[in-house]
Amino acid sequence: MGAISEPLTLKAGALEVGLVRQIGGSVSSLRWRGIDLMRRLSDEDSDTGNVLGVAMFPMTPYANRIAGNAFDFAAKRWQVLPNNPPEKFNVHGSGWQHAWTVASAGAFYATLSLDIATGADPYSYRATQAFVVSDEGLGVKMTLTNTGPVSLPFGFGLHPWFDRDPDVTLQFKAGRFHLEEPEGVSGEPVTLPPELDFAEARPLPGGWRNNDYGGWAGEATIRFPTRGAGLRIKADPVFKHLMLYADPTKPYFCIEPQTNASCAFNRGRWDDPDEGIIVLAPGESTAGTVSFMPFALES
Repeated sequence: MGAISEPLTLKAGALEVGLVRQIGGSVSSLRWRGIDLMRRLSDEDSDTGNVLGVAMFPMTPYANRIAGNAFDFAAKRWQVLPNNPPEKFNVHGSGWQHAWTVASAGAFYATLSLDIATGADPYSYRATQAFVVSDEGLGVKMTLTNTGPVSLPFGFGLHPWFDRDPDVTLQFKAGRFHLEEPEGVSGEPVTLPPELDFAEARPLPGGWRNNDYGGWAGEATIRFPTRGAGLRIKADPVFKHLMLYADPTKPYFCIEPQTNASCAFNRGRWDDPDEGIIVLAPGESTAGTVSFMPFALES
């Protein structure tokens, strides 16, 4: 079904979601009652195929960075390549840098798929994203299958971008906080500092933040008071981590539901449930759903 016109637009009630399968299998917009609740892909970024300008892209076959572009697993050292210059380290895997295929599509649903074969990267996998819109919101079910010949550690997630309105607030519960080390590397977890605890709704931090929150409770709420709307994010328990990226010099911020802790592959604690690594044998699959549910703010 690759001949389906691009981009795809899914509609249900007041919700409209755009997809650009050729730009990393990404979401290009999420609008509710005519209000943008994710950063919209601009015409310029669409024309140039800039995946860093989309509303949301998938992270697969792992989420966030692999420090040193290598990890040790099953008595072997596995190498990956840097993929986001000028950054030194591989970030978010390979899925976001490939065009995806439209496997099926209708007025309110679409499934995108991607098949990657081992090359310079050690991973062979098949990934799908099943998008469904309804009156309640957008659901995205990600499925990841190891199509390679050996067991390997996997992970996945979604990387949405949001407009940084001056009055935007963020709310979520988590148990741990990973310190950031040089080159965007996530270090060991520490007890969540009170000033960085979002259990109650609060504005974004005034300084730079690029941190993994572990022990995430699976829900997050963003409120855009000047837009009169908010967005509730709810994820399956497989998504144990929420990454917060907020640079006060940028007009956007990111909160990224992901299964594995950032840089977990480097720590090598494969059986630690807090790290969230999913080891898949050949032919094995894993899956999880994240939902994005708009709501109106009381005036």
